[in-house]
Amino acid sequence: MHGRRNDQRHVWLLSGTGEGPALAAALVSQGWRVSVSVVTVGAAAAYADLPLENLWTGPLAGVQGIRGVIEQAYFRDHGFDWVVDATHPFAVQISVDLQRVCEQFGQSLIRFERFMEALGEASLIETSADLARQKLQGSRLLMALGARHLGQAVAAAREAGAQVFARVLPTPESLRYASTSGLPEHHLAVGRPLQGEFHGELESALCRHWSITAVVCRQSGGVTEQLWQRICRQQGLSLLLISRPKPCIEVEAVNSVGGLLNRISID
Repeated sequence: MHGRRNDQRHVWLLSGTGEGPALAAALVSQGWRVSVSVVTVGAAAAYADLPLENLWTGPLAGVQGIRGVIEQAYFRDHGFDWVVDATHPFAVQISVDLQRVCEQFGQSLIRFERFMEALGEASLIETSADLARQKLQGSRLLMALGARHLGQAVAAAREAGAQVFARVLPTPESLRYASTSGLPEHHLAVGRPLQGEFHGELESALCRHWSITAVVCRQSGGVTEQLWQRICRQQGLSLLLISRPKPCIEVEAVNSVGGLLNRISID
């Protein structure tokens, strides 16, 4: 799957709405043909103005789904020069599956990894279940997590004596998980992150409206973690970060757009 001419350079980028659009735009500007995979229709909207080769939406269905994309690209269009894994730091399984399939095909794979932010005044916990062992008696705790694990986090925080609130995404899946989390409707806010005239306007307003004293989010890096660091510092709130999973694969990684462009242009 190597040896294609420069004018046929083709990248498969797996990402979301974080760094994904900027990565895709940079690749296109450098003459790469870019195919992008995202999970949701909402994420796909962030790529609407880019001249992409393909924009695929929906879960990849594990190893078989990844293998199908690579096989189809190979037989229809000489395959991909590079696969770029820019998925969320907590989306561990997709990275494992990508490595497995790419090794089988001899497919070049590189990981775009977000920088680890400085902790500052934040405290680290391993999982949301560890909230049960924190000193949260009487606190008003805002969950800024993926809704999939909201139920476990709510139960653990309540066990520690916290009154719990949550912000969830306006997607059917998130709303379904939120409805089974045990939170009353008036303790839920539905909205997308980083909305408003300035980044954090909605999040800041929620903290003030609910008189929040502590926030829980994931140590995912990027703009979302930076946002919560800033809000908690400005409003004097405690910040609990769920620790980023340790790398479970051995894949070459870069931490910047420039680093990615330089590396994949070498071969």
